[in-house]
Amino acid sequence: MKRDDIGFREGTHPPVVFEMSGDFQLEVLEKLGMVEAKVDMIVGNGQPGRLRLLEEKIGALEKSDTRRNVYDRIVTAVIAFAVSAVIALHDHLGFK
Repeated sequence: MKRDDIGFREGTHPPVVFEMSGDFQLEVLEKLGMVEAKVDMIVGNGQPGRLRLLEEKIGALEKSDTRRNVYDRIVTAVIAFAVSAVIALHDHLGFK
């Protein structure tokens, strides 16, 4: 029998087919199901997932950090102003 007789064109190869055991297929499908469940848990699958909750927590931390930075700068400015005033007015205040 020639290759042309069984439906293959010249220069092509027949498909390679492996026979697998049912246990292997079941194991692969089981692992695929576990991966899918973990991805759904992380992404959320229509509900707030872990990534969404994490993004919300990070947003709250960023707001808190920004607010704290503003307060720190105000306190630092007040301290710097007070120290500068004491240095500039040390003669008038009786400090030597």
